[in-house]
Amino acid sequence: MAYEEVLKAVFPLLEGADLASCMLVCKQWRDIAQDDYFWKCVCAKRWPSICKRPSPPTVTYYKLCQTFYKRQHCRALPPPRLSFSDLEFYIDIWTGERSIFSEVVPGPVLQTGIVVPPPGICDMLRFHLEGPEYKMTLLVEPRFTVPLMATVSVSVLVGRKDSKKVACIINKSMFDYIDRTAYRALAFDYLDFSPIYPFISGIRAWISLLFMEDGNEGVINVFGLEMDFCDAANSEPEVLWLLDMLDWK
Repeated sequence: MAYEEVLKAVFPLLEGADLASCMLVCKQWRDIAQDDYFWKCVCAKRWPSICKRPSPPTVTYYKLCQTFYKRQHCRALPPPRLSFSDLEFYIDIWTGERSIFSEVVPGPVLQTGIVVPPPGICDMLRFHLEGPEYKMTLLVEPRFTVPLMATVSVSVLVGRKDSKKVACIINKSMFDYIDRTAYRALAFDYLDFSPIYPFISGIRAWISLLFMEDGNEGVINVFGLEMDFCDAANSEPEVLWLLDMLDWK
């Protein structure tokens, strides 16, 4: 059975949150998972009566699921107990065993992010950086270059200034997906939460290399990093609450 046919056989069996997670794996999975038939299967499990209509009220079943998922996650949170001023991030990137980037990044620097995207980046990446979605980004200075065929890995730790404790966000994960249309290379890892939160799992931390063409074929010029927790946190308070629940050592 062909690779795409396997996905098309599995996707109708998934719940909405799992199908949405599959859309984050890579561009090919996202393109397949956007087929409205799979989202109709999700709706048929939760609201079977609405599938009896000739068409859903919001034109597509994907839009219907997306609307209710967003509403479910728009409940007001109490103020977080952490702030970015309490945190610092330790980011290390390697090609093989050679370190190519190693920085201690103060929380407020990651919070402020890339205010003005540098000239020379593609329009799609510029639109992404200037869009309204919550982002944590870092301008890389000096920039570094990476061969497209190189094995590149990343680790990210976060430290608390108040208690001197450290938690792991990403542990030597590979940048194994490169989106050439958006000029981003992505890596992820699953977060480890404190034992006092036994029912929280399956939330990923994502980190992206933001790059532009180097002029040399097969080489990318990295000018920035982006980190997010889009499985569960899409605002500053949500991110801080998520970090507060990590397994701090």
